[in-house]
Amino acid sequence: MINTTINSGANKAITTTVLVAALGYFVDVYDLVLFLIIGVKSIKGIGFQENIIGEFQSLLDIQMIGMLVGGVFWGILGDKKGRLSVLFGSIIMYSLANIANGFVDVFHDKDQAFLAYGVLRFIAGFGLAGELGAGITLVSEVMTKEKRGYGTMIVASVGVTGAIVAALVGKFLSWQLAYFIGGGLGLSLLMLRIGVFESGMFENSKKENVQHGNFFDLFRNKKIALKYLYCILIGSPIWFVIGILIGRAPEFAAEMGISGSALLEREYSIMFCYTGLVFGDIASGALSQLLQSRKKAFYIFYVFCAGVVLVYLNLSDVTAFVYYVMITLLGFSVGFWAMFVTVASEQFGTNLRSTTATTVPNFVRGSLVLIAMLFDYLRGPEKLNSLTSAALAVTIFLFVISFWAISQLPETFGKDLDYVEE
Repeated sequence: MINTTINSGANKAITTTVLVAALGYFVDVYDLVLFLIIGVKSIKGIGFQENIIGEFQSLLDIQMIGMLVGGVFWGILGDKKGRLSVLFGSIIMYSLANIANGFVDVFHDKDQAFLAYGVLRFIAGFGLAGELGAGITLVSEVMTKEKRGYGTMIVASVGVTGAIVAALVGKFLSWQLAYFIGGGLGLSLLMLRIGVFESGMFENSKKENVQHGNFFDLFRNKKIALKYLYCILIGSPIWFVIGILIGRAPEFAAEMGISGSALLEREYSIMFCYTGLVFGDIASGALSQLLQSRKKAFYIFYVFCAGVVLVYLNLSDVTAFVYYVMITLLGFSVGFWAMFVTVASEQFGTNLRSTTATTVPNFVRGSLVLIAMLFDYLRGPEKLNSLTSAALAVTIFLFVISFWAISQLPETFGKDLDYVEE
C-alpha cells in the first residue's frame, strides 16, 4: 500500500513536470511566432509609416541576439543552480516583457516607442531562450530512460500549438491584446510551480567533484567540441524550412505562379506549417520509440523532408489550397524538433546537459541568419536568379551536412543519463 502511494505520488510529479514544460513551451512558441505575425502591424501602430520592413527586421535581429545571449546564460544557470530556476525564471522574464510590450504605444514619440520596443524584444528573446532547454532537460531526467522520448514528444507537440494560437490571435485581435494574452498565459503557469520538483540526477551530480555549467568545457577537447557541433548541424534543416520556405511562402507562391497566390497570407502559412509540425513531432517521437533508435528516426525524417521540399520547389499552376497542403506537409516533415533537442540533452553529462540542451536549439535558430544570407546571395541576379533555384541549392547543402552530422553522433536511445562529464 505504501509503495503504491509512493509510486502514485511519483507519477503525479512526473505528469505535472511534463505538463508545465509543455505549457511553458506553448507560451514560448506563441511569443516567438507572435512577433512574426504582428510585428509589422505593431510598428505601424507606434507611428512608423516608412521603412516598415527594415524596422521589423531590426527588432527581429535584436530579439535573436537576446536569444543567443540568453541561451548561454540560462544553460549555464541550469547546470549551476538547477533546472527549475531556469524553467520558471525564463517564463517570468518573457511573460513580463510581453505585457510591457503591449504598452509601448504610450510613448507619443515614435522613436522613444521604438527604443522601448527594441529593449523589450531583447528581454523577451533573452527569456525565451531558456524554457525549452530547461524543460527538455528536466523531463529527460525525471522519466525512465526507456520512455523519456514520449515525454519530450508531448512537450514539443503541445508547445508548437502555440504558433497556431499566435497566428489566430495576431490575425483577429489587436497587437496590444495579443501581447497581453501571451504574458498572462505565462504568468498563470506559476500556479503550477508547487507541483514540480528538481531533477534527482542534478541533485546527485552536485556531490561530484566536477564543474557544473562551464560553457568552455564543451570545447576542451576535439571529441566533445565536434559532438556539440554535430548536435547543432542536425537541426539546421528545420529552421531553413520554417524561416525561408514558410516565412517567405507568399513570395515563393508568386514565383511559382500559384493560382490565387495574391490571397496567400503569411499568418495562415505559419499556422498550417505548425499544424503539420505538431503531428510531425508526435510521429518522430513515436517512431524513435518504436524503432528504439533516435538516429534511424532522423534518417527517415531527413529523407521524407528532402522529398517534400523537392516537390514543393517544383510546384506550378496549382491552387492555393494545394499550396497550403504542401505547407502543412513541410511542417510535418520538420517535426523532429523535439527529438533533435532530446538528442542534444542525451549526448552530455548532467553537469553540462542544461547548457547543451539550451544553447543548441538557440544556436540553430540563430543559424537562420547565416542560412538566409546564403539563400539571398544565391538568389541574386548574377547567381541563380530565382527563389526556387536558390532554395534547392541550400536544401542540398543543408541535408548533406545534416546526414553527415547525425552519422557521427552515437545512438542515445535508452542511454543512462545519470553521469557527469569528467
